[in-house]
Amino acid sequence: MDIDQAAVFLAGSILTALGFVVIVTAAVVINNIIHRYWKSWGWNFLPDYMQKNEKEVVYEDPKFDKK
Repeated sequence: MDIDQAAVFLAGSILTALGFVVIVTAAVVINNIIHRYWKSWGWNFLPDYMQKNEKEVVYEDPKFDKK
């Protein structure tokens, strides 16, 4: 491997890594925009047993009386 091939390999590696970073950053930004402005249409395709239970069980820490 001579100097020209090494330079091309280094430049290609750097540009590939920067391209990957740009793609990941764009995906995160698009995801945040969709999450912020997404409004549910209210359609319900899931059966009742697959939906989240409205009444979630809340467990409280036991309270011990100090004597």
